[in-house]
Amino acid sequence: MPIILFISDTLFSYSHISPSTIVYTFPVNGGGVVVYADSRTDPSVTGEQNQAPPKKKVVVLGTGWAGTSFLKNLDSSMYDVHVVSPRNYFAFTPLLPSVTCGTVDARSIVEPVRNIIRKKGGGIKFWEAECFKIDPTNKKIYSKANTFNTPGVIEHCHFLKEVEDAQRIRRSVIDCFERASLPNLTDEERKKNLHFVIVGGGPTGVEFAAELHDFVNEDLVKIYPRVQELAKISVIEAGEHILTMFDKRITEFAEGKFQRDGINVKTGYKVVNVSDRSITMVGKGAGEVDVPYGMAVWSTGIGTRPVMLDLMKQIGQGGRRALATDEWLRVRECDGCMRSAIEDISAIFRVADADNSGTLTVKEIQDVLGDICERYPQVELYLKSKQMKSLDMELNIEQFKKALEHVDFQVKNLPATAQVAAQQGAYLARCFNLMQDVEGNPEGPLRIRESGRHRFRPFRYRHLGQFAPLGGEQTAAQLPGDWISIGYGSQWLWYSIYASKQVSWRTRVAVVSNWARRFIFGRDSSCI
Repeated sequence: MPIILFISDTLFSYSHISPSTIVYTFPVNGGGVVVYADSRTDPSVTGEQNQAPPKKKVVVLGTGWAGTSFLKNLDSSMYDVHVVSPRNYFAFTPLLPSVTCGTVDARSIVEPVRNIIRKKGGGIKFWEAECFKIDPTNKKIYSKANTFNTPGVIEHCHFLKEVEDAQRIRRSVIDCFERASLPNLTDEERKKNLHFVIVGGGPTGVEFAAELHDFVNEDLVKIYPRVQELAKISVIEAGEHILTMFDKRITEFAEGKFQRDGINVKTGYKVVNVSDRSITMVGKGAGEVDVPYGMAVWSTGIGTRPVMLDLMKQIGQGGRRALATDEWLRVRECDGCMRSAIEDISAIFRVADADNSGTLTVKEIQDVLGDICERYPQVELYLKSKQMKSLDMELNIEQFKKALEHVDFQVKNLPATAQVAAQQGAYLARCFNLMQDVEGNPEGPLRIRESGRHRFRPFRYRHLGQFAPLGGEQTAAQLPGDWISIGYGSQWLWYSIYASKQVSWRTRVAVVSNWARRFIFGRDSSCI
């Protein structure tokens, strides 16, 4: 869920927050809304008068990756901080596939929000409630998976977004095996019950398929020997390959390994309907195909939450798939978001042309290039793609425009991943911590359309790599510098990184002990 920033003179209540002036909106991929307000302490809420100067109010809606990262990095002594969330914990979502098969316990990957608050030294208030409406006109905030509108998905498919989803999938897998073991079923009925279908060949779908394969072949076959040969796992992907966001070498290895493991990968098929008995899909030249299943998991991406869709309609962004922001993660209603370099070409030229000669010398370009690259990261990416360190030539405005006319093609939307959300939350916390310091000493690049400098440097995402566990203690890793690693060594790298990324030592020890327990005793198959 996006992070939203308001400034106001307001009192906090459990049911709603009423800011008087909306200033910025900070969208962050996955985890909360931040409401920022000039406020006075309400004696009716605190029970006592606060004689100290009033602190600015920060309300965090949600305890996902962005919200939790923001909380952990925020100097809470500077603000009156409130956290509002329908769940009172943070979940380490990359390990949800492991929860579905009992490799890791659900409680091992969650950290209570109040533990995080307590470690901040107190002063942060938590309210277990859900934001269901944001009203930018009256300045009030009142306290889903993406199905692509495919009929039957909500009613008959599992999702894998929350801890509760993983627990339901785990129970469903065991139930399928128990039903298939009943004596009065035919082999066809047993095959249907033991056909597990994953719709979506992205990282989550692939990792779940790998976890489920290991669970079935390493643990459940010992308990259900009569039906072990009937179990089948299928991955349905609309594209031509699975893991398309990874390097081609990883995609080919993953597809080959799944084929060797007996996991049926059906690419080029689009699911058009899901009933309680079968999944209907359409393939190129194949027409409609009905596939009976025992359990289906829908893993095709993240949908925008209804509360954000409603907000986007109110601010003129109803036609977008996600909330549009600028380089500082701000939304000023819908004005000035994600400006392209070519739109500001005249203003950029005017700022760079210090002597008003109508041309840019090499020195003038060098003087402002750092600010331009910081304000428009696509310029730096363009120069790198052309293996250029600078525009080392004298240019008039038309030549300058021609030199930069292709840079905006380098702009790409950031993926809605935990890694992006955590970095965005930490960036916003840093901005809040420096809010007073930068008023007189801004650190950002030159303003192109106005005088002075921006208060903060723009947000820059730093990609730290990505993993795709493929089962059998093998993982594919794609790390910065085009470094590709596939195999057992990458699996141990995955173990170490995921353990180190836990938000507390309690969850870190719990996750590592779960892995050790699985190595020694296997996975637990109880239907709890």
